[in-house]
Amino acid sequence: MQQQGVLETGDLEEALNAAQAIGDDRLQQQSQGRVVPDSFTHGTSQQRYSWFKRGFDSGDPAQCNTFGKSI
Repeated sequence: MQQQGVLETGDLEEALNAAQAIGDDRLQQQSQGRVVPDSFTHGTSQQRYSWFKRGFDSGDPAQCNTFGKSI
């Protein structure tokens, strides 16, 4: 994508950082001071990072089916 002029240097890193920043574990730790995995609804920071990266690297949205595949 960078070769096509769609992304600038650092864009992917920023997107991956954002994906990690909004993981359920990180948000709960920041807001409640503790993490309750049974209440997660959108994935951990690591899961969000991994799925975003998998989709970006493959270029195939089907690779991002979080219900049908494991990380």
